[in-house]
Amino acid sequence: MADVDSFDPAVLERLEKLRDKYAAMGQDLTSYLDGLLHADFPTYWDYVRLDTLLSLQHPVTPFPDEEIFITYHQITELYFKLSLHELQQIHAEPDISAKTLLKRVNRINRYFENLVASFDVMVHGLDRGQFLQFRMSLLPSSGFQSVQYRLIEVACTSMDRLVHRELREAHADHGFDEIGPMVDSIYWRRGATELATGEPTLTLKQFEKKYRNRIVQFAEERFYTNLRRKWIGLNKADQTEALRKAFRKLDELVNVHWPLSHYRSAVKHLHKDPVDIAATGGTNWQQYLPPRFQTLIFFPELWTEEEQVNWGKQWVISQIAHK
Repeated sequence: MADVDSFDPAVLERLEKLRDKYAAMGQDLTSYLDGLLHADFPTYWDYVRLDTLLSLQHPVTPFPDEEIFITYHQITELYFKLSLHELQQIHAEPDISAKTLLKRVNRINRYFENLVASFDVMVHGLDRGQFLQFRMSLLPSSGFQSVQYRLIEVACTSMDRLVHRELREAHADHGFDEIGPMVDSIYWRRGATELATGEPTLTLKQFEKKYRNRIVQFAEERFYTNLRRKWIGLNKADQTEALRKAFRKLDELVNVHWPLSHYRSAVKHLHKDPVDIAATGGTNWQQYLPPRFQTLIFFPELWTEEEQVNWGKQWVISQIAHK
């Protein structure tokens, strides 16, 4: 057995610190060292719960491409989770510095850049014939029902920016007690109406039954700490050009590039002359997805009037040029 003098002094120093740490809690370091001796080495597959992760895809039809559809949507939700993780850190830090704010917004931007770039999986990576078959077994579920995406929107801006655009000016100076009623006027409710009757779809009814209260509570918690408030609350000196660009990029990624990626997919898979095919949730995707109809802008103070009027137009031009 090695003599104590043969141990690296750095090891002995750490053992002494551990002894003091556990002694302060009335615990014996020896017991914890025994635990280390008997514990197995961690493996990658256990750490990331790989077997569980790969068991979460459960197609409901025999069409092979349905597994692609499920897997991609699960990947999307994980990126949303990462984005909400960063937004939570921003919310929890009352005196966040401009430097830290920039770091976290840039992280969110990277997540959405990956999402936008990867959406070609849905545009070109699914067999259209298979998709039009298995989608009928998914009714009335819809990506519209992603609560994480709705929470990202709420965490990014004030509620007056999320109501129907004709109501935004009237609610510009809304108070805390108006949040509940404003959720009932949120922009995406109008997209989840039946094309024939104008009534709320079952998709919307299911979603609101499960998540409405959570969304209201989340919006109340973020009333003073959403990203728009954070920006407005910064000193002018801290409203750097780098941070301004990061906020504008986030606005474009979430409110232009992401919905238009969906629009490209819908046009490819659901456009059929003379009448377009309805989305699985019955949502009016032709009117709901194009940004120019919603003009959803998280940070209007960062955009010129002309840029707001032409919201989303540059993306369309770039796509035409790309073709």
